[in-house]
Formats: sequence, C-alpha cells, structure tokens
Amino acid sequence: MADLLRRPFGTHGAVHRITPADAGWRYVGFALHRLRPGERIAEATGDREVMLVMVEGKAAFRAAGQDWGVLGERMDVFERTPPHCLYVPNDQDWAAEAVTDCTIAVCSAPGHGGHAARRIGPDGITLTQRGEGTNTRWINNIAMEAEDVCDSLLVTEVFTPAGHWSSYPSHRHDEDDFPRITYLEETYYHRLNPADGWAVQRVYTDDGSLDEVMAIRDHDVVLVPRGHHPCGAPHGFGLYYLNVMAGPRRNWRFVAAPEMAHLA
Repeated sequence: MADLLRRPFGTHGAVHRITPADAGWRYVGFALHRLRPGERIAEATGDREVMLVMVEGKAAFRAAGQDWGVLGERMDVFERTPPHCLYVPNDQDWAAEAVTDCTIAVCSAPGHGGHAARRIGPDGITLTQRGEGTNTRWINNIAMEAEDVCDSLLVTEVFTPAGHWSSYPSHRHDEDDFPRITYLEETYYHRLNPADGWAVQRVYTDDGSLDEVMAIRDHDVVLVPRGHHPCGAPHGFGLYYLNVMAGPRRNWRFVAAPEMAHLA
C-alpha cells in the first residue's frame, strides 16, 4: 500500500513536515504549524521558495529582510474569506510569531530567484464557483498559473459543500507533455466542518497499479504522486483543502479519466 495518507503528528507545534525525499518525489514540500500566542518559528528557505498561508489566526512575520507586520484575519477557515499569504524566495530567511492561536501552512518547491518576496491576499483573491450541481465547489486561487508570483509553486484553496464532489471529474497531471498535460506533484491538506467529520479521497491510475481509497479526517494530508484524485464530502460534513502543486514547469494541464468522457 502506498503511503499517501499522512496523519498529523499531534495538535500543537509542527504537525506535518513532508519533504520531497520523504514523499519519494522531486518537487513539492508541505509543513503545517499550529501555534499558540507568543510562539515563534523561524526557517531558512535554502534552495526552495515558500508560500506561507495563514489558514487560521494571526501572526507577525519577518522575511527577506523586511517586516511584514501582522498577517491573518479569518479565525475559522470555514469563514471562506480570502487568506493572507506571504511569498518568500529561495536563499532567504523568514520568521513568524503567533498573535493568536493560528495555523500556518508552509508550501515549498524549487526556487530559481525569479520572484521577490511579496504579500499575497486578501486583496486580489476572490471566492469563485467551479462546477455545477453536486460538483459545485468554491475556489480561492492564491498562486495559480494566472498569478505570476512564484517560480514553481501552484497554490489554491477549495471549499466543497457537504454532499458534493471535488477534484472531479477525475483527472490526472502526471506526464511531462505540455501543452497536452503537465507533470505536477500535489498535496491536499484537509479540514472538516464539523471537525469530527470525515470525507473520502481516491487516488488511482488508469491501469490500476495505484488505487487507494482513503477516509480523511481533520488536518490530514494526502499525497498525489500520480493518477486521478477525486474527493467526496458526505452529507453533513463540509470539506476544505489547500492544494500545493509543482513540477518541471509552472503550468497546470490535465487529462480526464477515461470513464469520465461522458461528463466532458
């Protein structure tokens, strides 16, 4: 069985730390910190760029030799308001000190020095609808292809209502054959509303060599090294996830699963 489902280490401090070496791939890294007021974290980016996403709460940031002040506004991710984020390029330092209880996501990928540190959101991020019927979900694009703010990273938030599907129709982005399809590794950081709820995610290839169906809980992370990767939220449980993607080129092109052809 592939080690695709990552449970948090605990409920406080660094609760996820996924590196390319740990994941068995080349590009995407993901970490999550749950801090109490006054607690501090500080890191160097090295050869990687990072997108710091204030999932919940408020924290004061310094990065790339600048004081960025206090970032964060939503205290519950299911408020669905735009996030406050900070992009930090490679070969820089960053530090955060919690002002309230907060959850900070650290999204990383190879950096090439092509973009300067900058604050991203909440201005310029608009909650937009994707899909229809029970495939409707709501998107906060933080740094997708249209936003030229990163060297490698693609980052977005998705809110899936209870009883709906997401990352659906099933699709894959696991070949480097632009413009038909691009190779992008991906992580899903999941939240549930209410927090004791659950949802499902399937990761599968057309030939069946990878086929895992996972019951996901609040704060779980799912790795998508290849294949299709739909999510389902049962009636009564709202689903949020933060997507991080990266690959050899910063383009998102995908191919639908064969069984989904009638839905195109």
